Amino acid sequence: MSVTSQDGHSANGASKPDFEVRPHVDLETAIHRSQSFLLKEQKPEGYWVGELIVDSTLVSDTIAYHHWNGKVDMEWQRKAVNHIFSMQLPDGGWNIYYGGPAEINATVKAYLALKLAGVPVMDPRMLRARSVALSMGGVPRMNTFSKLYLALLGLFPWNYVPTIPCEVILIGKWFHVNFYEMSSWSRSMLVPLAIINHFKPTRKLQNQVKLDELYPEGYHERDLALPPDPEFLTFRNFFLWLDKLHKFAELWVQAGIHPFRRRALKKCEHWMLERFEGSNGLAAIFPAMLNSLIALKALGYPGDHPEVKRAEKELKNLEHETADTVRIEPCFSPVWDTAIVAICLHESGIPSDHPALKKSAEWLIDKEIRFRGDWYFKNPVDVEPSGWVFEFENKWNPDVDDTAMVLLALRKIPTSDVKRRDECFQRGLKWMMAFQCKDGGWAAFDKDCTKGILEKVPFADHNAMLDPECADITARILELLGYEGVGVDHPQIKKALQFIQEEQEDDGSWYGRWGVNYIYGTWQVLRGLRALNINMNQPWLLKARDWLESVQHEDGGWGERCNTYDDPVFKGQGPSTASQTAWAVMGLCTFDDPQRPSLMRGIDYLIKTQNSDGSWTEHEITGTGFPRVFYLKYDMYRNSWPLLALATYRNLYASSEKTANGHTNGHSVQLPEALKTPPAFK
Repeated sequence: MSVTSQDGHSANGASKPDFEVRPHVDLETAIHRSQSFLLKEQKPEGYWVGELIVDSTLVSDTIAYHHWNGKVDMEWQRKAVNHIFSMQLPDGGWNIYYGGPAEINATVKAYLALKLAGVPVMDPRMLRARSVALSMGGVPRMNTFSKLYLALLGLFPWNYVPTIPCEVILIGKWFHVNFYEMSSWSRSMLVPLAIINHFKPTRKLQNQVKLDELYPEGYHERDLALPPDPEFLTFRNFFLWLDKLHKFAELWVQAGIHPFRRRALKKCEHWMLERFEGSNGLAAIFPAMLNSLIALKALGYPGDHPEVKRAEKELKNLEHETADTVRIEPCFSPVWDTAIVAICLHESGIPSDHPALKKSAEWLIDKEIRFRGDWYFKNPVDVEPSGWVFEFENKWNPDVDDTAMVLLALRKIPTSDVKRRDECFQRGLKWMMAFQCKDGGWAAFDKDCTKGILEKVPFADHNAMLDPECADITARILELLGYEGVGVDHPQIKKALQFIQEEQEDDGSWYGRWGVNYIYGTWQVLRGLRALNINMNQPWLLKARDWLESVQHEDGGWGERCNTYDDPVFKGQGPSTASQTAWAVMGLCTFDDPQRPSLMRGIDYLIKTQNSDGSWTEHEITGTGFPRVFYLKYDMYRNSWPLLALATYRNLYASSEKTANGHTNGHSVQLPEALKTPPAFK
């Protein structure tokens, strides 16, 4: 196969030198190298897992916790200090994504952690950090959760920390805004925080550390309270007034005559302990796990209590400690990574009966959750419990996105027990389909978790109170359904397609909720629609193709940074990365033109940037936790998505060659049993 550019111009018309994509053998070599690399990375149990690399805040929070707890391992702390300093920016601050500017919460947390660890405030690095923190508004500009951690150390007055009342867990479904209208991750973070908020277990620091120097106007109450909206009648002002009412009610709590507090506190404790079971810590994510450990101690659980020991162990498992540093993952991603790698390997030519793929599929099947978890409160649908989670164990919170990815993998690998695989697949498919939201899209964990009023409550400034449906997850489900032969006349697909069209941006792109950002969203939508055999030459889809080409870089790659979540003006801008280039390449492949210059340049970029061992190097963050608040670098992305892109291109080229030679590769498909009848709801 010889692939040569037909002209010397980029998508925006700028002149380009002639080039030639490497011969067919180079593409095959790149695919083979990538396959070999990934196969070597498989764990003996059959799964793959890459490290989730994040900012410095997790290590900073852990140092603060150890000082609150009064038990500091000095050697561990030395390593933690090294890690924090290694992530300091030249201007003195700390950011929340690679290449980004200093951010106030990360900077103050790092400064505090270093000060707690004994780093002198006159150290030049600390002086720079202080200057940056003050320039961004200092402690008063931190978010609610950060201020709560400061309050635990006596560094911020509880009076100005927005109240997280325990009683919220008592509000039933009968009320418009209730506990289960919050996102699953917010519920897991807020329940232990509500316990902490009740006890307010401030512990004075032994080394008398203060943060007075991080208040730009000095320590004054005018800078401590949350500012109201200038308009009088707004939801924010209503909730700020309600917060004052909560604080007044706390006086009655202290007097022991609050009518619901004891019951609410007991229910919060029971809810938290119940969700420890079958999980690697509460919700298996760092913030909830750390909050729950503090809550247990606030409740009076002794240090040697089994629940405390278990919580400490699960937190410790997230650490990567070396001779000189320690870093912490927010959680583990084995199910997600395993499903993606299995898809990539199979698409690239590894046969279904290959031992590595069979073992991975069997591991995934074993991870199916046959338990009716918290999702049932908002979605009491009459289907068998199923689904998969992101982590090793988290039975209360299976999610739609992981389930869709696992099903995409399982459909390719029959395993040695085809009947078991098929039954598992059908259960998962029925369960997933039951989560379509009323506007046609799918969200990550819950159904119709979109009541915007919750974003106005004072403690909602972590930008994660809701679990809205999004184009990327919806399109991944459409991709699965397309491969399974479900037609566009299926009622659920009709609604989903309408949602997808409504979500398209004016320039043709789609917002990516769970990956950075518009490149991710646009790729996934195009891939999903192509799987449904939709006519890709429609104007609205060609507009998406044109947008992808308009943001291709000079080097042939694509890249985008997390600042697009702050301002879409930055969309498509950022250093080229292997994972984002792979997404764009796969997006362009959906238009069935392997000779398209932009596509060939993208393939050339991936081949040229591959390392000799089959891996790719990538420093940028391409994963999204909470937009504008928390981002993740999935270390497996740089080595899995490029393989899928190369394989997709090779298969497209081979298919076009067959078509040109008069061959057809069509096949008949049968509607999956799970989709013949729409699921019944209670």
